[in-house]
Amino acid sequence: MDIYGYCRISSIDQNESRQIFAMNELQIPSHNLFTDKQSGRDFERPAYKKLVSSLKSGDLLYIKDISRLGRNYSEIQNQWRILTKEMGVDIVVIDMMPLLDTRLHKDLLGTFISELILSVLSFVADNQLTTIRQSQAEGIAVAKAKGVKFGRPIKPVPANFEALIKQWNNKQLSHEEILKRCDMSESTFYRRKAQHRINQGENK
Repeated sequence: MDIYGYCRISSIDQNESRQIFAMNELQIPSHNLFTDKQSGRDFERPAYKKLVSSLKSGDLLYIKDISRLGRNYSEIQNQWRILTKEMGVDIVVIDMMPLLDTRLHKDLLGTFISELILSVLSFVADNQLTTIRQSQAEGIAVAKAKGVKFGRPIKPVPANFEALIKQWNNKQLSHEEILKRCDMSESTFYRRKAQHRINQGENK
């Protein structure tokens, strides 16, 4: 039997050190510790995929809490079934020991209780993600209403932009030269050129 640990952090929930500390307390070998740094909305994660490909029947997998496994209710249920039923891997959810320790609940009643707890925790994890996203959306809406700008600032065109465009159209400036004088990338130049033409049309 090999012992593994899985950790996950995302931009909305940064607690990697707490998870790593818990894994170190269990003396999980560093080469058997897998960490993803992305959302838990699905299981298309490189470290998780590598972990699953390494697991075999009889192995033991530790996770800190169920939300570290994922935040999608149906996907958590499905992955739990694949790992425990199809692959024969035991899972321990550290924060819910001994209630979510598949090594201890092999009888019918124990399995029922574990699956019930898993179902509740999976729902909570999914609901937390929905709440977080809603809070983020509301926060962004409030910030925008207050005039806060998001994304990259729009690069201003030089004062003589129109003259430069005319010179470029008349082949008095090379493609490389106008990009240099405007201090823009090619995509930005064409985008600002198109916008400038629209603005000029509106001002006529």
